[in-house]
Amino acid sequence: MLLVQNLGVYFAGKYLFENVSFRINKGNRVGLVGKNGAGKSTLLKILSKRQQPSEGDIVYEGEVTVGYLSQDIDFVQGRTVWQEADSAFEQLVEIQERIDFVNKELAERTDYESDAYGKLIEDISTLTERFGILGGYTKDAEIEQILIGLGFKNSDFHRPTDEFSGGWRMRIELAKLLLQKHDVMLLDEPTNHLDIDSIIWLEEFLKDYPGAVVLVSHDRQFLDNVTNRTIEIANRHISDFKANYTRYLELREDRREKLEQAQKNQEQMIKHTEDLISKFRAKANKASMAQSLIKKLDKIDRIEVENEDVTKMNIRFVDAVQPGKIIFELDNVGVAFGDHQVFDNVSFYVNRGEKVAFVGQNGQGKTTLSRAIVNEQKFSGNIKHGHNVEIGYFAQNQAHVLNDKLTVLEEAENSATEETRKLVRDYLGAFMFGGDAVEKKVSVLSGGERNRLALCKLLLRPFNVLIMDEPTNHLDIQSKELLKKALQKYTGTLLLVSHDREFLEGLVDKVFDFRNGQVKEYLSGIDDYLAQIKAGNFREVEKGILAAPKEEKPIEVKIEQAKRVLSFEDEKEQKRLKNKLSKIETEISDFEKKIADLETKLHTGSQSQEELDLYSNLKNDLDNKMLEWEEVSEQII
Repeated sequence: MLLVQNLGVYFAGKYLFENVSFRINKGNRVGLVGKNGAGKSTLLKILSKRQQPSEGDIVYEGEVTVGYLSQDIDFVQGRTVWQEADSAFEQLVEIQERIDFVNKELAERTDYESDAYGKLIEDISTLTERFGILGGYTKDAEIEQILIGLGFKNSDFHRPTDEFSGGWRMRIELAKLLLQKHDVMLLDEPTNHLDIDSIIWLEEFLKDYPGAVVLVSHDRQFLDNVTNRTIEIANRHISDFKANYTRYLELREDRREKLEQAQKNQEQMIKHTEDLISKFRAKANKASMAQSLIKKLDKIDRIEVENEDVTKMNIRFVDAVQPGKIIFELDNVGVAFGDHQVFDNVSFYVNRGEKVAFVGQNGQGKTTLSRAIVNEQKFSGNIKHGHNVEIGYFAQNQAHVLNDKLTVLEEAENSATEETRKLVRDYLGAFMFGGDAVEKKVSVLSGGERNRLALCKLLLRPFNVLIMDEPTNHLDIQSKELLKKALQKYTGTLLLVSHDREFLEGLVDKVFDFRNGQVKEYLSGIDDYLAQIKAGNFREVEKGILAAPKEEKPIEVKIEQAKRVLSFEDEKEQKRLKNKLSKIETEISDFEKKIADLETKLHTGSQSQEELDLYSNLKNDLDNKMLEWEEVSEQII
């Protein structure tokens, strides 16, 4: 469908990436990964023809259409949500307008026997047939299905788009893209503005999408659930893995270990060669040998290993004055909006040092209670703050806490203490403000950039209590790991609203479940909480899908049921498949070792054509073996 050949992009003589080649085929669902600034968004723009590469070509095989989810919204003023979504069917809209025009002409004319009238009859027949072929009679159902899937209600369909926030307008933009059914769909952070229900719906939509999908996302679970291939951009080059994100991490770590060993061997060889050059230069009769060795070194393609992850940076929250033992005490707290009672009779207390998660479906009051605790939301009942409590509050919308007149660096420095002032640039870099980005005015930052800056500011000031509402939105995967490590080391009290199970695992020690207007306390971490409520996974909690209590059955019945589920033949087949998978994994390991050994040899610059052919064959064999591994894995229960 789409072929990338020797693609390169450079700015001011410096390559962002170079010699990038790969193919996108029908059915590929590719996760594009790499550190912030590696060039992921740039590559998407090039694939969508919105930006020209510095070198190389992209071949669109056949009449391939490419759609791109842009962060720049350009809606026509005065359109409703439905009209904007309907504009995705541009060709159908033109045909419908032509049909309406011809029907009007037929209704007004009376020259029934004329050639002109006969031509109108032919036109309406042709247009109607074309309209049906292009899906004109099903498009309204498709529009409704996708808008509802992305969180819109039927009552929203005929509201003007300018009544909606930027996040909801991005959903409309995504709906238009999905309706256009492009052969290749390019998505840059598609889940940033979606709630959990919409994310799950989008996952199912993309898994069944007949074309190809290339996406950039910071949501690890979304990547795992959607993608079947991962392309990593690192050190100006790409690595292509036939695996989802979690499996890619395992393969990358193994590859990194081999690459580090190859780099070590190469460095030893270079050091030995440099010593010989120094030795031979001192002797007139060996000068030509020295020059020969110098030329040999110049031809060596130096092995590069990507710098250590940002998660290994040692950043932490600043120590603050110790508060009293009780941080918050809530007594019969309730919040209502008009006739709608969000929750009522909520009573609990939070002790010093506890790390608490607020979880549950959207709309059940997690954010509302957080706002009530910091006195940004009216409530009934009583909320008492303990002695010496100093709260740092991170809300989803950070627009009101930043000074638009300052630069990113100035805004961060204003929050720094004497202890953290020297770390401001490091912290900003960890939250994706590297290089010249620190000189940007706050006024030009996007919503996501504002959230990241506000999060960075919390790290620079002393608070003994943190209340954080969805802090991982708009963070890349590495930045999320960085934040989690900092919060794990944080000695203060933490209240955390999040739908990210992976982020909460190993971080919180108490859970408050928001459901049906009530708040229930669980004295456990996330895994134990899920086990107690019999939820298969964290997303079931947010969708309200909980397992109903089951009546206990006699052991004999359980055994008989187990026999019916998995017969002896099934067990035998599963054992055979597992043995086969183990054998394939051994073969994959052997291929990877041979390739790594050969790469080390090839980097010396003295390769033969036979070795190059062997290297190419081994790579192909490895790809085929990875496909075989995927096929067998899918058959194992």
